[in-house]
Amino acid sequence: MIFNSLGSNYNFDFVLKSLFAGNSDTETVKLKSFLENKYGGETILLYKGREALKLALTLAGLPKGAKVGVNGFTCFVVYQAISEAGFNPVYLDIDAKSLNFSIGRVQKNKDLKALIIQNTLGNPVNIEAVEEFCKSNNVVLIEDLAHSAGGVYANGMKIGSVGDFAALSFSQDKIIDAVSGGALVVRTKKYTKDLNEVIRKEVPLFDTLHDRLYPLLTFKIRKLYPLGLGKLLHFLLKKSKALSDPIGSTDPIEYHKLPGWYASLALFKFLRSDEELKHRRLIAGIYLQTIDSGLILSEIRTNYKFSTNIRFPIFVKGRNGLIKHLKRNGIYVSDIWYDAPIAPAKLLTKTDYKGECPESETVSGQILNLPTHINISTKEAERISVLINKWLNTNQN
Repeated sequence: MIFNSLGSNYNFDFVLKSLFAGNSDTETVKLKSFLENKYGGETILLYKGREALKLALTLAGLPKGAKVGVNGFTCFVVYQAISEAGFNPVYLDIDAKSLNFSIGRVQKNKDLKALIIQNTLGNPVNIEAVEEFCKSNNVVLIEDLAHSAGGVYANGMKIGSVGDFAALSFSQDKIIDAVSGGALVVRTKKYTKDLNEVIRKEVPLFDTLHDRLYPLLTFKIRKLYPLGLGKLLHFLLKKSKALSDPIGSTDPIEYHKLPGWYASLALFKFLRSDEELKHRRLIAGIYLQTIDSGLILSEIRTNYKFSTNIRFPIFVKGRNGLIKHLKRNGIYVSDIWYDAPIAPAKLLTKTDYKGECPESETVSGQILNLPTHINISTKEAERISVLINKWLNTNQN
């Protein structure tokens, strides 16, 4: 059985580490020092990536109601962070050939005070043009590394080494997956003056217990699926709310201290990230070489060697038919990422989105993300590609 998510970034070694990792402050000090050396700025560790985004906007000292540019194909928590910081999101629609906004769309919004770039699915933006715009217009630049930690831009610059801030998420299914966690690296010194005054609460014990058990529970679900028991276990655990949820509550964002055991897991993942990124690139290369080229955006093809390839996107009309076809063959890819311009679709009505991004709406109705994680082999990637082409030949000719 092959899954896109459901703990797919974990192996048995990680399961054991999550259960028994120590909770000392030493681990948080180590991770903080590692991030400061890697990204070149003062760092604060938090419990969620959304906390990092909100804090970056708050520390930037923007005027009340300032406009913040954001990818028009993104997650609800990005909108939430902007809104709760007291600012107004400006949705920048993506390009037809990319999953990122174009510099042309950015340049039409000269009243922006801040810009968040997310390098969607690891695919890097044109950072040189974005950086020039931000410097010329005194716009605060925030690099959101949830999809792209470890990646590089086409000019060779490390993702996270350009902006005023670098925000990281260590949540489920991210490149650095420590079940939960986040960090903010403040790279521009003038924004660090209030950093030590940030009040952070303790993470509720119930949440940390959920997170500790998540790798073990998802490991069991995946192993039991071929026996017909995994689906039942998954249903029961979700019904009882025993599985932690990456989106979690939509309650107001508060700042939390990151417990040491999350820091230990994040550092463990960082130290193995080069090997994992190499694997993701290998799997993405198989999809590129094998799957019908009409399903792949040109920029994904061009940039895959720079990208973190957190997932590999294809674009299919009649997507549900392909999802069912793959499911019948033991491949579960129904967790669409993203299924709306501001995803998940069930939370779109909680935003102020008003149809500003037609390209993003089209893409959200056609995108299907294929797995690239450590638990998928080259043979399995080849099999997935063959199954997709077979379905395409049968259903779209």
